[in-house]
Amino acid sequence: MDSTYTRSDSKVEVTGFEARHYDFFMNLITGGTYPLFIRQAVKDMRIQPADSVLDLGSGTGRNIILMNKYLSEEGRVVGLDIGSEMLEQALRRFANHPRVAIEKRRIEEPLPYQDEFNKVFISFVLHGLIQEDRLKVIDNAYRALKPGGEFLILDYNEFDLRRSPWLVRFAFKLECPLATDFIGRNLQAILREQSFDRFRVHKYYFGYVRLLAAHKPA
Repeated sequence: MDSTYTRSDSKVEVTGFEARHYDFFMNLITGGTYPLFIRQAVKDMRIQPADSVLDLGSGTGRNIILMNKYLSEEGRVVGLDIGSEMLEQALRRFANHPRVAIEKRRIEEPLPYQDEFNKVFISFVLHGLIQEDRLKVIDNAYRALKPGGEFLILDYNEFDLRRSPWLVRFAFKLECPLATDFIGRNLQAILREQSFDRFRVHKYYFGYVRLLAAHKPA
């Protein structure tokens, strides 16, 4: 696996015009399918009413709106992001919401959570990090989860880009270069090395995208 990538290759931090209109662009680049897709993915998270959920790279908070529908007054969500424009939108969305907290934190740096959440969720962020930072995020997720909790990664599946349809190859020319590195790695094996077990998988977009769930042993 190519280890020559550096943090300067990452495009995971969205700023400026793209950040201010991020939800619109997600709808656009998915041909309008994103709302239905993310609704199904959040359903597949199997959130329980009293769950506590940590959203790593929560962006505008769009996904948290969907998660929150499954939670009772005993549940809560903490969303973390680093982009100012994204945070501003999320803070406006949840300004008066007692069960949602939005915080400015880098998810690849040590986080102040230990055995605190039933679920940790990360959506289309991990592929945009160098492998060293991916491992740091996975470690943060493991420590933040309660025993028996679940780490849920919504991102690209593993596949051979060279044998993929031309439309997929074209899309990856526009993607963060680290995404090509990501799809060539065995994520389940990496998670197993980090002490996760009991995996489940939900696939979308003809299998090119998946929700991979992994448990922290009880």
